[in-house]
Amino acid sequence: MKIIPSLIAKTQKELDKRFEKVKSISNLFQIDVMDRKFVKNNSFQFNFKLPKNKKYEAHLMVKNPLNWIKKNSKKVNTIIIHYESEDKILNTINLIKKKNKKVGLAINPKTKLSSILEYLPLVDLVLIMTVDPGKYGSKFLPNTLKKVKELRKLHPILAIEVDGGINSKTIKQAKKAGANLFVVGSYLQKSNDVKKQNLNL
Repeated sequence: MKIIPSLIAKTQKELDKRFEKVKSISNLFQIDVMDRKFVKNNSFQFNFKLPKNKKYEAHLMVKNPLNWIKKNSKKVNTIIIHYESEDKILNTINLIKKKNKKVGLAINPKTKLSSILEYLPLVDLVLIMTVDPGKYGSKFLPNTLKKVKELRKLHPILAIEVDGGINSKTIKQAKKAGANLFVVGSYLQKSNDVKKQNLNL
């Protein structure tokens, strides 16, 4: 069970500020990469530097993840790609493995779990979006937890990550459904004191 603070940034200054706020919560952080094509928002489209002695996963909400991976893979430990992105999934998974990084596969709320079952033997984790992706503060979609339950039954030891609308209430629902990794964005960033946010696992 692990809480993973997520970071959205358009500049290094914004990244540093957001990281400073949540750095005490975890040793693992997620960077949300967005290209204004796959989703409407824009994030991590600059030559960013991440603080050392922490671990990072990159959640690629982009139409062409191959380009980003070739350029930035050295900066992170895990790379999560979307099933819905335009690049061929197998090619992208193979490239991530060649870079000696862990592989995650993400699906949007409207994507059926059956779409990704063939890829599960090739990945280290599955990220199930619990909101429509693209911005901080989107509304949590409880129906997405059905996929978490179904996936947990199929794969008792798989790393299952949930992302979107996670707070002190929804984290309990996601945990009960079978998730063991919880990405938390706006709930922490909007807090006056992140250590008092009651994200008990």
